[in-house]
Amino acid sequence: MTPLFEARGIVKRYGHVAALSGADFTVNAGEVVALIGDNGAGKSTLVKTMSGVISPDEGELLLHGRAISFNSPQHARDLGIETVFQDLALAPDLGPAENAFIGRELLKPGLLGRLGVLDKKTMRTKAAEAFTSLGTDVKDLDEPVAALSGGQRQSVAICRSVMWASELVFMDEPTAALGVRQTRKVLELIRRVADGGVAVVLISHNMTEVLEVADRIEVLRLGRRVAQLRSAECDVERLVGAMTGALDKASA
Repeated sequence: MTPLFEARGIVKRYGHVAALSGADFTVNAGEVVALIGDNGAGKSTLVKTMSGVISPDEGELLLHGRAISFNSPQHARDLGIETVFQDLALAPDLGPAENAFIGRELLKPGLLGRLGVLDKKTMRTKAAEAFTSLGTDVKDLDEPVAALSGGQRQSVAICRSVMWASELVFMDEPTAALGVRQTRKVLELIRRVADGGVAVVLISHNMTEVLEVADRIEVLRLGRRVAQLRSAECDVERLVGAMTGALDKASA
């Protein structure tokens, strides 16, 4: 089976420092894959490369087996690849429905649209459908997101991405600042996204959550992929061993 998305031999240097030294990555359609590694392993650089934020110095990216070269994050979004960064990039004074369409506003048909009049009713309806289908606990689509809880804001950011992602969503530490109940909601949301056919790449330091929600785990160390593991066959100790190199030593 051809993977949905692949990174092969990605190299990224900053001066004399190699952030990535031939990194590989694979994700299949409808799959949750966790990308883990210690600080400095190259996770953020790899995700930025795979989402069009930065260009690799060497290596290639493939979508459905075909080589692609992003010239911007917008190019990645045009191909159905979305990213939820830790800062969420939400407009605090706008509601969830308006945030869902930032940069993609719909215009009214006919003359009004040519005059630049927004079709707020249609945007609100489409946002409501998306939020409902994903089972979020965001009830008021017009309340400023600044007034929402951390978990609700994370849900808004995820739903916005899923509305536009036809292929893949990268999620960078989506539960890092959340409480237990809010974390549970976000993990359930991630699972629903994948069950709907959109692949999810989860970047996380929380090994327990990774084992709970991910189908597979790919481990980076010193800018390279050092392990591909199935969650059902792992525990936290094995993940930590893969991240630190202790697993290699134990196998030697």
